[in-house]
Amino acid sequence: MSHFGLIIYGRRLEFDFFCDLCYILFMPITQSAQKAIRGSLRKKAFNDSRKRAMKEVIKKIEKMIRTDKKEALKMLPEAFAIIDKAAQKNVIKKNNAARKKSRLSRLVKA
Repeated sequence: MSHFGLIIYGRRLEFDFFCDLCYILFMPITQSAQKAIRGSLRKKAFNDSRKRAMKEVIKKIEKMIRTDKKEALKMLPEAFAIIDKAAQKNVIKKNNAARKKSRLSRLVKA
């Protein structure tokens, strides 16, 4: 049975939407629990991709600071937008986002 990248093998549930294969060893009994797991895995995939994008842009700016500070300064608003979006979608907490933005701006301006 396949549904949105969901493959059910016996008592193991595999999900391949945006992330690597996610395994659930014991399949839920009720249909609503199965649906909830599909939803939570879908949300996890989106959250993981948002978190990965945030980490990549931060690393890119940190690398850029060593070579070209002006270019890093230009990339700062893009990084802030990605970090703010992650905080808005509750991937990270609001204070965590503020701390990341503060540290990035301090690195660029130093």
